[in-house]
Amino acid sequence: MQTEKKEILATAVGRRKEAVAQVQLLRGTGEFIINNKSANIYLNNNSCSLLALKAPFNVLQNLEILTESNQIDTIVKVQGGGLIGQAEAIKLGVARALCQIEVSGSETTDLIRKSFKDQGYLTIDARVKERRKYGLKKARKASQYHKR
Repeated sequence: MQTEKKEILATAVGRRKEAVAQVQLLRGTGEFIINNKSANIYLNNNSCSLLALKAPFNVLQNLEILTESNQIDTIVKVQGGGLIGQAEAIKLGVARALCQIEVSGSETTDLIRKSFKDQGYLTIDARVKERRKYGLKKARKASQYHKR
């Protein structure tokens, strides 16, 4: 089996909670591959997660910058966290990578970035699990106070 080298359009990293996603956009047929599996298989056909992954591409189609998402293959390596955290990390990585794609005219690049910002695709959600403190059972859960 011979694999041909595809042109890498952009690379980016997305993070959410413990999940880290490395995203590559290539010229191709529109495949979305996560950890060498199809996105449907990897995300267990979770429709909400699948729609979240495709959302940045839909924005470009609405702006009529990207005529078809079939022109771009998306290859993702993701590790850490759960499926929802991974899906959100992938969404951020895809949006960042799409901002890097060379499009004719600098005003269109600014338009892409502005539309992604307005819809919240480039906003980093920095919430992480709070660490456990000594003397407590969990981060904030303490044993019951007794007066006498």
